[in-house]
Amino acid sequence: MRRKLVAGNWKMNGSLESIRALMAGIRSGMDQVEGADVAVCPPAIYIPEVASLAAGTAIALGGQNVCDHDAGAFTGEISGAMLREFGCRYAIVGHSERRNVYGESDALVAARFAAAQRAGLTPILCVGELLEEREAGQTEAVVARQLDAVLEEQGIGAFRDAVIAYEPVWAIGTGRTASPEQAQEVHAFIRNKLTPLDPGIADAVVIQYGGSVKAANAAELFAMPDIDGGLIGGASLDAEEFLAICRAAG
Repeated sequence: MRRKLVAGNWKMNGSLESIRALMAGIRSGMDQVEGADVAVCPPAIYIPEVASLAAGTAIALGGQNVCDHDAGAFTGEISGAMLREFGCRYAIVGHSERRNVYGESDALVAARFAAAQRAGLTPILCVGELLEEREAGQTEAVVARQLDAVLEEQGIGAFRDAVIAYEPVWAIGTGRTASPEQAQEVHAFIRNKLTPLDPGIADAVVIQYGGSVKAANAAELFAMPDIDGGLIGGASLDAEEFLAICRAAG
């Protein structure tokens, strides 16, 4: 039985003061979250502070990105080993903002995925289509291409310790959300794509949904058979809203 995972992606938001208040709020409500895993992915500079604030709780940590190299002359990058040293369990790779704003290719995302695993991190692989791609009927082709980049590089076994996050780009930060049925359709496509390669891995892999998830729509989304929690953006910056989403997953 897959256990749902709710991960908060704080993106480039926060200050020491606001993060301390946010973590205090999340900590205070964690005893009401049952049956789901919870993680937060702060800006890298705040990971040590959040690690300290999460100590003694079930809140896991993640990085928002990871370098595709393990060490060396890569100015501005952060390695998987660095994230691990400060207590991270997860690393987001291939978020739509990395792909579409900063031009990261499928191949680079696959290399970051591999680097995360080399460091002992669980990659959260983001896949999803632009609005024009959905309107052109290309959703499955786009998602398949993004998955294939990892499969061709790493093989199906890499998904034994990985999370997939389906994030339709047109629903991220826009207030628009894929309907539960639309999201389920793509989640089922992802699982069915992996099934011929290894049915056990396909059945066990956690596939999150991301894209304007809120307390008001979380329960309906998470009730779908192939939606295993959420990668939460803006709503993760509000402790009560984030906790309500976590409770919906449990």
